[in-house]
Amino acid sequence: MPWILCGVGLALLVFAGDALVKGAVNLALRLGIPALIVSLTVVAFGTSAPELLVVIDAVIHGKPGLALGNVVGSNTANILLVLGVPAMLATMHSSHFDTRRSYYMMLGATVVFIVFCLTGELVFWHGLVMLLALIATLVDQYIAGRKARAASEAAADEEDLEGADPGMKGWKIAVFLVAGLIGLPLGANLLVDNASIIARSFGISETVIGLTLVAVGTSLPELATTVMAALRKQADVAMGNVIGSNMFNLLGIMGIGAMVGNIPVEESMRSFDLWVMLGASLLLVPFALMKVDITRLWGVVLTALYLVYVSLILF
Repeated sequence: MPWILCGVGLALLVFAGDALVKGAVNLALRLGIPALIVSLTVVAFGTSAPELLVVIDAVIHGKPGLALGNVVGSNTANILLVLGVPAMLATMHSSHFDTRRSYYMMLGATVVFIVFCLTGELVFWHGLVMLLALIATLVDQYIAGRKARAASEAAADEEDLEGADPGMKGWKIAVFLVAGLIGLPLGANLLVDNASIIARSFGISETVIGLTLVAVGTSLPELATTVMAALRKQADVAMGNVIGSNMFNLLGIMGIGAMVGNIPVEESMRSFDLWVMLGASLLLVPFALMKVDITRLWGVVLTALYLVYVSLILF
């Protein structure tokens, strides 16, 4: 039965990811704003839902280390795995759009988060500052969206995208978005829970399951969405999803978590994992600032780096 449910979870992730991409692209087309902005907000926040649930539950039940590890691990996986795997399937033409502004915001959020963590504990005022920074980011994206709509440039560009339908009804766009936002966390939970059962049946320890399945599992919605975006040649949706999810994880999820309860930062996190997350973020420089396409070779490199990181954690 667990094997069947794993398959159901995987299928749900694929279909929900496809629905979310279709909904995001057509919402952008209908509103007259770039798909990148919708991906940085609606898509990114929706695919970060599993991280939010894990963090709030962990803090409330006195497991703050799990909350912090989940977000830091997910952000690293978002860049190395979530961009790496889709790139191996299809080159993502990141040279076709501009993510410099949003990338600088993500990098700034990462640096601020690390500085707060180096104090040894995330407390209420850290969380408040991070949430205010998230609100400022959303306001900035809203202003950018209004400017794009006023210039009337987005609609003409988006009509050529695969999956874009200028005549799609508003209710149909809503159905696609809701199906994606609900289906992704459900599919992720099905796959992770039943993969854990299978892993235990083979004698794999809880620690190994937590370090691998939980971190990767909460990144599965991002992975499913990015794979479908890459196959549909919508690299802006893929990149926007990753950058937006990482910002939301750090500023929104950890901001809420720190306001719910204090989160101690272990020495191993301060000396290793945080810097790996920063290093992964800096790997986006060629794609976000220098307009280098994420080719299949880059996909192999990013995925290999993630496997090395996981190996270092485990061994």
